[in-house]
Amino acid sequence: MGIITILWEKWVEFRRDFYKITLAAMIAPLMYLVVFGMGIQTVSHGEPYLNFLIPGVVSLTTMNGSFNAIAQNLNVQRLYEKAFDQVLISPTPLWQFIAGQIIGGSLRGFYAGGVILVLTIPIDTGLIFNGWSFLVMFLNGAVFSAIGVVVSFLAKNHADVPRFSNYIIMPMAYLCNTFFSTEKLPGFLGKFVSALPLSQTSHMIRSISAGEGFAMSGIAILMTYLIVFTAIASWFIYKKKNL
Repeated sequence: MGIITILWEKWVEFRRDFYKITLAAMIAPLMYLVVFGMGIQTVSHGEPYLNFLIPGVVSLTTMNGSFNAIAQNLNVQRLYEKAFDQVLISPTPLWQFIAGQIIGGSLRGFYAGGVILVLTIPIDTGLIFNGWSFLVMFLNGAVFSAIGVVVSFLAKNHADVPRFSNYIIMPMAYLCNTFFSTEKLPGFLGKFVSALPLSQTSHMIRSISAGEGFAMSGIAILMTYLIVFTAIASWFIYKKKNL
């Protein structure tokens, strides 16, 4: 019941701000598609660059949608509304609170990615998006929702969340196999960036959309990130750290 309560709260918030959330999910990705995909006519891996770009934009949109949906709101609730005091004394198990936040954030990111897929339907790219694509999108959203929960605990004030986004999330958006392949990055940097969750997500969705198979190791890597950051978030709340 605790998870359902959290998801209901997210649903009410989504209905209230539906137009704002939808527009926010559309604007930046559309600019990427127009400027890089249509404005710059290039070829990547023997295919139109737009075919390479769309899976990457879908991936980064799920990342941004999930992270922003959790990190900002949860940080405000912790610092200014003191909502965690109510969570601690409520009968809701703490693990259900964490799980509800992660699932709710992942669904928000999934919705944002889905909006981009709908907008690209009129473009005749021949890309394929199926159940595996949606699973990867959901897992990617779950990973960055969990990261958002951790960041909300680490932030000492409201300005710390945008700073984290600028230092970590934004570089990943540009480097992690979204606008160009990580194969072009040299040595250790390329290996490090390719192991990040967004790189794995972009690679898997791109392979699926091209009608190719994908390695299940990518799913395992995303699950590993999810478990690690969920464990960190749980440690904060169970140990009552930074509440």
